[in-house]
Amino acid sequence: MKATLFIAYIFLLMYFVVGVAFIYLFVLVVRALKKYIKSEPVRKEKAESAKSLGEVIKRYRTQRKMTQEFVAESLGVTRQAVSKWESGVSHS
Repeated sequence: MKATLFIAYIFLLMYFVVGVAFIYLFVLVVRALKKYIKSEPVRKEKAESAKSLGEVIKRYRTQRKMTQEFVAESLGVTRQAVSKWESGVSHS
């Protein structure tokens, strides 16, 4: 009889621990969602300020006073390809 009661208490304790773990997991998920929702303005600002590859290439190329031809030769492509990248006509 005592062994059965002891086993019942063990199972009750296990259910309690599992329940607490699920509640803790739920709290963590809610906190993460709140943080994600609050970060929306930051994500929008980051998306707006994101530059295309062509814009980055052009900025660095002009800062370092390199020609499109020099960049093209260095990358093994044509000058026209670099021009298309910088103007946003082609992404490949």
